Amino acid sequence: MEQRLAAVLAADMAGYSRLMEADEAGTIARLRTHRIELIDPAIAKNKGHLIKTTGDGMLVEFQSVTDAVKCAVEIQSRMKRRNADVAQDRRIEFRIGINLGDIIFEEDDIFGDGVNIAARIEQLADVGGICVTAAVATQVADRIDVPIEDL
Repeated sequence: MEQRLAAVLAADMAGYSRLMEADEAGTIARLRTHRIELIDPAIAKNKGHLIKTTGDGMLVEFQSVTDAVKCAVEIQSRMKRRNADVAQDRRIEFRIGINLGDIIFEEDDIFGDGVNIAARIEQLADVGGICVTAAVATQVADRIDVPIEDL
């Protein structure tokens, strides 16, 4: 068991149950395509480590808060472009939450408040949006050119 400070990105697909009910095979295929063409490469490019997927979500660890935010911004902005020609009721869209905190790393999984808080704030994000904790906002305020709105 190892404890360390990390940036944790939690992402969840909005409307997953509705999309699966309408077109199970198509939803899985489209999600797989987004993962292969966009999400996994964005995680790798920004030096993230995919910890696990949960069908409609994922948990990613980063050593750098800036890398975590850059990854999230890239995913959300590129998903918006990918969805431009897709009917509203068929769009695959994500909510993303990012926290900076202590995590416990054990057997290829992560645990602890750092993870729990990331998952909770992901639920506060708008569909297609990103919600970050104050610790994350403070760290990236002068490093990235993305507006941050205080909730």
